[in-house]
Amino acid sequence: MTIEHIHIITTPVGSLTIIGNDHAINTLTFKEGRVPTQEPLSDIMLQCVEEINAYFAGSLQGFNFPVAQPGTEFQQTVWQQLKDIPYGQTISYLQLAKRINNPKSIRAVGTTNGKNRIAIVVPCHRVIGSDGSLTGYAGGLWRKKWLLEHEIKQKFGSLELF
Repeated sequence: MTIEHIHIITTPVGSLTIIGNDHAINTLTFKEGRVPTQEPLSDIMLQCVEEINAYFAGSLQGFNFPVAQPGTEFQQTVWQQLKDIPYGQTISYLQLAKRINNPKSIRAVGTTNGKNRIAIVVPCHRVIGSDGSLTGYAGGLWRKKWLLEHEIKQKFGSLELF
């Protein structure tokens, strides 16, 4: 039997709920009005919290803790491609569809992007419209904008994208 751990932390863009077990983190989602939790953390949960805090502090650009989320083979392929988008960079939904060698799957790519349950680490916020506009983000467009600007500022200095 796998024991599920839930922990809530405060970030510059609101409360982040972390759900995982002793093997991997399977959910990182933003939920309004959640109160941070204080209970002891498992090793993976502690590593996740430390790395997320370092990301927001600007001292971490890639994550090392294990993640796993259930999904179809297509979804897993899309999510893996998301993880390959470099920190501080963006691609369009069409570019993402082309990366999986299926440019006609642009709608399915967008839907799969929206079903990603591991915010920030599986960086769906780095996918934008073909015209360069911010489109769709389960955590809210204002968070997407903040995350992208945070990454660009950390990587390139003070720049504003949008």
